[in-house]
Amino acid sequence: MTFTRCLKSFFLPFIILLSVLTTHQAKAQEDAAIQAGKKLFNANCAACHKLNKRAVGPALQGVSAKYDKEWLYSWIKNSTAMVKSGDAQAVAIYEEYNGSVMTSFPQLSNEDIDNIIAYTDYTPPAPVAAAQPAGAASQGSGAGVSNTLILIALSLVFGILVIMLFLVQRTLMRIAKLSGVDIEPEAKPKRTPIWIAFIQNQFLVMITVVLLLLSSAYFVYGYFMQVGVDQGYMPVQPIHYSHKIHAGANQIECKYCHSSARVSKHSGIPSLNVCMNCHQNIAEYNGEEDLENGYTKDFYTKEIKKLYAAVGWDEENQRYTGETQPVKWVRIHNLPDFVYFNHAQHVEVGEIACQKCHGPVEEMEVLYQYSPLTMGWCINCHRETNVKVEDNEYYTKIHEQLSKKYGVEKLTVAQMGGLECGKCHY
Repeated sequence: MTFTRCLKSFFLPFIILLSVLTTHQAKAQEDAAIQAGKKLFNANCAACHKLNKRAVGPALQGVSAKYDKEWLYSWIKNSTAMVKSGDAQAVAIYEEYNGSVMTSFPQLSNEDIDNIIAYTDYTPPAPVAAAQPAGAASQGSGAGVSNTLILIALSLVFGILVIMLFLVQRTLMRIAKLSGVDIEPEAKPKRTPIWIAFIQNQFLVMITVVLLLLSSAYFVYGYFMQVGVDQGYMPVQPIHYSHKIHAGANQIECKYCHSSARVSKHSGIPSLNVCMNCHQNIAEYNGEEDLENGYTKDFYTKEIKKLYAAVGWDEENQRYTGETQPVKWVRIHNLPDFVYFNHAQHVEVGEIACQKCHGPVEEMEVLYQYSPLTMGWCINCHRETNVKVEDNEYYTKIHEQLSKKYGVEKLTVAQMGGLECGKCHY
């Protein structure tokens, strides 16, 4: 009996260590499977499925509890064949989603599907709220109270000093009066007021009037030159749209949304259907937050709901209801009617980046007018920008002739006629 106990005592630490290592290895394998499944899910499934919400297809959270694993293997690899074979579950899903055919994924192995199932079955632990140290709130409030007390004390000290100075002055005046000392300043001879002397000097009056007229004209000219210049204009839109997220974090090309800039005079306001190309499957915001400015995940998600209300999208049933609401976008960039500007000519022919005129839009949470869009601003750009004539037969002959005329290798827009009034005003 004693020998048996000794053996148990000897091997018990090794058994515990082996158990811990086995558990740790199993957890590591499970985590690896979940991470691999997440990548496969995002690459193959996320376009039509969400984990906990119905989208184009059903929600996939806990799908392994609803269907047999072998059935899932067959369904994912070739769903169309299962529907044609008359499989009851396959036909039921096909009819529930109005005959929508699920894409087949024959390239996925059983191991890949197991990883996807591991990801869909995984429930992340609830976030633990950071424990606030005891007395933290009271310390904050205490700091506020102490600041208030300090301000009150300083105010009292300042008031006491003022009263003391006033009393000292009265006391000195009284002592001087009792002692017969006259502390009033001696009477000085009357002098001509400076404003009368100024008026009597005609030269100074003339110079002053000229300076006042010139300075007034300068400020009046500066004021009128700002009329119609809306640089920095940043209106609030009915649906918040973050260029910082779309063009910056997600790197969506400007001309994907503003597609008419390629072929038209105007860049155009994107149709809400363009938004729905992505947001039909993106109903919630899961990116970074800007808590200092109030841009939380809930804020962005509510803005997506406004988009759904505008286009009449039934998120639950994944269909359009036909009940739409017009969105009254506020125009930011606007040129006078007598100015001709063609986006296609600048964007496609000139290959000018959108940021040249509109600034770093990929960094703007709220879009604003970056450039002044004045005539002088446009002319300066024409004077500084070279025309790209490489592989452009239209400009070859003109470029050769004008290059000899101006004695330069590269021509600016101005040298190509970009300062002619009729180019922009006709």
